[in-house]
Amino acid sequence: MNETAVTFPPTQTRIPAFSELFAKTAVAHTITYMFMGIIASTAMNYKEAFARPEVACYMRQLSDPWVMAGPLLQPIRGLIFALAFYPIRGALFGRKRGWLVMWWLLVALGILSTFGPASGSVEGMIYTLASPLGQMKGWLEVVPQALLLSVILCYWVNQPKKWLNWTLGVVFGVTMILPVLGLLVKK
Repeated sequence: MNETAVTFPPTQTRIPAFSELFAKTAVAHTITYMFMGIIASTAMNYKEAFARPEVACYMRQLSDPWVMAGPLLQPIRGLIFALAFYPIRGALFGRKRGWLVMWWLLVALGILSTFGPASGSVEGMIYTLASPLGQMKGWLEVVPQALLLSVILCYWVNQPKKWLNWTLGVVFGVTMILPVLGLLVKK
């Protein structure tokens, strides 16, 4: 049998350094978290939903300082995501559908198959008394947020552009300033 080696052209894959991946993941996650949180909070009336007695016993109210400070803490989650993405960055970045791989990983591991009975997860639907349909309403916030994070992050890493750095940097700055102002006004 005559075998010939197949030579592929050099790849154009862009593999980010950890510092770049961390910064971009923290910014993209924080922005998409705040964006989807505002939309979901308004559309699903979280203020009223969280005040219901069966929910108020375990969910902080929207006026709680910890909830108001939530966006300020999201870069920590960005660090955790970056630590998870970094070892598999070759499968996520520089590939045509890397964003889809990232999105599915976030949905599969972070939403549907958590180890604990989180609301909206398979475990939550089995082991909690909350109605499965009610739990799935939460998907309207977290699944699109995972999609936005994946698309924005993969595009930003794959296509580093100054205008995008500036735009997302300014939006991130506003995202950080708004909760601080809200906390100052509340006092």
